[in-house]
Amino acid sequence: MLKMEEGLLERLREGKVVMLPTMGASMRPFIQGERDKVLVRQQEEVGIGDIVLAPYRGIMILHRVYAVEGSRLILMGDGNLSCNEVVDKSEVWGTAVEIVKPNGRCRKPGKAWLWRHTLLLRRYLLKLDRKWNQLFCKQQKSNTI
Repeated sequence: MLKMEEGLLERLREGKVVMLPTMGASMRPFIQGERDKVLVRQQEEVGIGDIVLAPYRGIMILHRVYAVEGSRLILMGDGNLSCNEVVDKSEVWGTAVEIVKPNGRCRKPGKAWLWRHTLLLRRYLLKLDRKWNQLFCKQQKSNTI
């Protein structure tokens, strides 16, 4: 889920790149909600592995394309365990072109081929990621006191 700004669609249609703050854990471990930001731009083509911005059931989501069936895109967050969002290609507002970390470093989002093909292991990998993050955050807090 994303925090949306007024006039976002218009700016994207004008060809501008827009920086958006993120929310939630649905794109972990690659995008950390409340921490990372994403640069989004309208693209001509959308394919499997792309991270797209689209309205879904009244909210805006930023999720990865897992399958393309004609004009329909099957989306799933990297931190989710099942695909359940279906949107039409025409509903996509834009595609993530860079992920901005808190230190200002940017990286291009990959297609996450390996991550998309480890669905059976994902539950355990996400659990490890949460534990690691809890440990790291506790360690970081204790260092700042």
